[in-house]
Amino acid sequence: MSDLKINNITDRTGDSGPVIAGVSTVSTTGAFVVPVGPTEYRGGRGRGVFCGGYYGAAPSPNNIDDSMDYVEIATTGNATDFGDMAHNAAKQGSVSSSTRGVTGTGISPGVTTKMQYVTISSQGGGSTFGDLSFGRQHPYAASNSTRGIFAAGYSSISFNTIEYITIATTGDASDFGDLTLSRWGAGGCRASTTRMLFIAGATPSSVSVIDYIEIATKGNAVDFGNTSGGLKGYGMGCGNASSTTRTVTLGGYYDPADVNTIHYLTFATKGDSIDFGDLLATTRGGGSNSNKTRGILAGGRTPTQVNTIQYITIASTGNAQDFGDLTSIRAFNCAGMSDAHGGLER
Repeated sequence: MSDLKINNITDRTGDSGPVIAGVSTVSTTGAFVVPVGPTEYRGGRGRGVFCGGYYGAAPSPNNIDDSMDYVEIATTGNATDFGDMAHNAAKQGSVSSSTRGVTGTGISPGVTTKMQYVTISSQGGGSTFGDLSFGRQHPYAASNSTRGIFAAGYSSISFNTIEYITIATTGDASDFGDLTLSRWGAGGCRASTTRMLFIAGATPSSVSVIDYIEIATKGNAVDFGNTSGGLKGYGMGCGNASSTTRTVTLGGYYDPADVNTIHYLTFATKGDSIDFGDLLATTRGGGSNSNKTRGILAGGRTPTQVNTIQYITIASTGNAQDFGDLTSIRAFNCAGMSDAHGGLER
């Protein structure tokens, strides 16, 4: 094993932990020698995990998946196997911190209250986290660095309930407040470090309303705006990506058809969504993830189920580009288990 000599290190104020494993202090004026050996993943760099969903040609209670894939969001290429879930699930919601991803509720094959978690930096299986207050499919879910929000959903009727968890601590969800309207969304939301948006959905009739909450403060949601052009329902089965300032919706269902439309909103400014560009194909039920600069959409129905991954640059506008492929075909899989999305402080 050879040695690596590094001179003139500049301290990165605010980072916790050593920059290099095994080195706890660094002189900004001197030099030090560290062994050159195998590298390992360090959390918070932009890994996205996708789990569950329906495999095969079409959704069915008999083909709900329990596998998980991951990608490094800043690169392009095919996904890699991550491990297996604690139980299979589709049409669920997911939240994440810079270290942990939590996915909950959905179809398994009946509606479930269960949540499970993974450590994003470590490939492996899911572990039990706790329960939501009731089972539902197509919930809204998003998070900042500490708190995960699960809201609304559908199970014979639509709900307006908002619940929250503390991502670092296993346990059951607690009441947060209510949306302005009972509905289900299947991914139509995303958070900044302080604010979360709930975008469109169905009651079961398609709606264009957008609500928001301040994540740190329990209470009811407030009106934010509407999806643009009078189009309704694209929260149903769409993916979302976010930076600290902007959220982008990726495809979904505009009554009466699936679409390839991409729209964006600025978290700090109430108003209607704005055109961004187009996906590679009409896509509903894809799983989405992001770091602070790039959003990706994986799998979905086009109308046949696919394993395609595509990406956009959040700060710009334009059409999606090819990223790679999932390890298998899946749709209505989880979204939002990333360790570097726009809701995180890093």
